[in-house]
Amino acid sequence: MVAGRRAEAIVVGAGIIGAACAWQLARQGVQVLLVDNQRAGATAAGMGHLVCMDDNPAELALSAYSLQLWRSVVDRMPESCAWRGCGTLWLAERDDEMAIAEAKRQRMAEYEVASETLSAAQVAGLEPMLRSGLAGGLRVPGDGIVYAPNVAHWLIADAGPAVRVITGEAIALEAQSVVLASGERLTAPIVVLASGLQADRLLEQPLLRAKKGHLAITDRYPKRVHHQLVELGYGASAHASDGTSVAFNVQARPTGQLLIGSSRQFDAPESAIDMPLLAAMLARANTFLPALAQMNIIRCWTGQRAASADGLPLLGPHPKHRWLWLALGHEGLGVTTALGSAALIASQIHNHRPAIDDTPYLASRMFRKEVLPV
Repeated sequence: MVAGRRAEAIVVGAGIIGAACAWQLARQGVQVLLVDNQRAGATAAGMGHLVCMDDNPAELALSAYSLQLWRSVVDRMPESCAWRGCGTLWLAERDDEMAIAEAKRQRMAEYEVASETLSAAQVAGLEPMLRSGLAGGLRVPGDGIVYAPNVAHWLIADAGPAVRVITGEAIALEAQSVVLASGERLTAPIVVLASGLQADRLLEQPLLRAKKGHLAITDRYPKRVHHQLVELGYGASAHASDGTSVAFNVQARPTGQLLIGSSRQFDAPESAIDMPLLAAMLARANTFLPALAQMNIIRCWTGQRAASADGLPLLGPHPKHRWLWLALGHEGLGVTTALGSAALIASQIHNHRPAIDDTPYLASRMFRKEVLPV
């Protein structure tokens, strides 16, 4: 074992969650070592949608809070981060789904998130590429999109010299230290584990389950989609606890391409494309945007979302190792909730009152009683 570098905190994982945690700690004067294994994970595979989700109060509270934090920094991000305040347009296929849209509007209003229900004619006026016959929709103008890998890089750069990036693979966690595959031991009084699905390899008790997703992207075309378009049934698909599902979710990229999702598939660790599932996902997209059938798909890929057992992220101290903080299990909302998650972690580390109640996200809820210290 090689005695290695020291700092006031170590963050394991340099995706959007780890980068945000390192950035937030650095802003509060903490010297951070950020361990980057340089392997692409969920940050590189996802859509980069900054979206207010409201499937339960805790999800709504964290996403609304985090979106406020994003709005405070997007003007400083370089063009390479591809921020666009396009808003989200939730689509109702049937009249009864307009009641779902109205309930969604009311829930978000309780958290000061602006939205408006739209008639079928209003939806058609905003997005004429959509098929006719939709019942209406809900527009959330404060949502947006980013290119998440470049945002993670920007957060690290914006933190300045307080964050030192260490290239290496974490293979073990020991008391106030991280052991790298090179044999080097990094030491700090605080360790934040933010490495997504890789975290289970470093913990005694596995906490995460993989949800595989597919995405496809078209060739470049003249801009015809203006919002992130999502069907109102997306939430049920996103939070299903088992099975395979698809839902309509299309994003107009600044490049003129359309990014098409989404699918969810449990316990499929391989990266290979599931052609029948991809076909079902594209067929679902075609029912909303018939013109997609005439567009060229130039690339398809898969990624793995790291899901917790109850669908909420794990944010907080490990109940057995008081030097270890967990920032895991964000599933498909890691980009949206990155800044909020990092702010909660930093508040806990400094024993400050968090801006929102962090109780629903505390990592201790996932641990068996017998592992907790007396």
